[in-house]
Amino acid sequence: MNFQNKIVLITGASSGIGAATAVYFAGLGADLVLAARNEANLTKVGQECEKVGKRKPLLVVTDVTKEEDNERLISRTIEHFKKLDVLVNNAGRGCAGSIENTSLEQFDDMMSVNVRSTYNLTMLAVPHLIKTKGNVVNLSSIAGIRSFSNFLAYSMAKAAIDQFTRCAALDLAPKQVRVNAVNPGFIVSNFHREVGMDEETYKAYMERSKGTHALGRVGEGHEVAAAIAFLAADTASFITGVSLPVDGGKHAMCPR
Repeated sequence: MNFQNKIVLITGASSGIGAATAVYFAGLGADLVLAARNEANLTKVGQECEKVGKRKPLLVVTDVTKEEDNERLISRTIEHFKKLDVLVNNAGRGCAGSIENTSLEQFDDMMSVNVRSTYNLTMLAVPHLIKTKGNVVNLSSIAGIRSFSNFLAYSMAKAAIDQFTRCAALDLAPKQVRVNAVNPGFIVSNFHREVGMDEETYKAYMERSKGTHALGRVGEGHEVAAAIAFLAADTASFITGVSLPVDGGKHAMCPR
């Protein structure tokens, strides 16, 4: 895969899958726009990308739940690079909880950061992607495909991302703009700590998760990044509307 002369915008790029994806694209020659709320971490990722790709990324501190931030992000991208080829909607977060204990505030937060932000940014990017016949890759989750207890609002948000992906793909296909998604399983990152797991609980959960993935292990960020790059590349030019599990076969296994 070669992303020379391609402009790739990645949200949530300061950590986890977003950071791994940024470094991966840098290695493939892309010019990057990296967006996240955490300026210090974003700067570190930008430096790593510059080291790998020999190109200086455009860093834009962005809260994707704010419309004015998203408008500024797209505007700065076009002002700086004059075009946009790939939008990776990676920004998001999780929330544990069931129908008995998930508040409406938590539900609204899941929909805002995971769904509304993706809708808003894609809408703003579309006029520019039409010009380049570019594409969008959305970050969903195995929780968008399979049902799990105690992750209700998060799972609903990711299911919405999968439906958004399919509908947007149909809307934009006549204009040769592709829209796809990846659905990671357990990926080593801070995700589960951020939803409230302490270190001991996290390690135990990660160990148990090896048995719920057909390949007998959990995944790494670079493995999701590789799938994102594949879907974004010209070699995937006949693929649109796909939600691709990157989950070691978890989607195919019986629940445990």
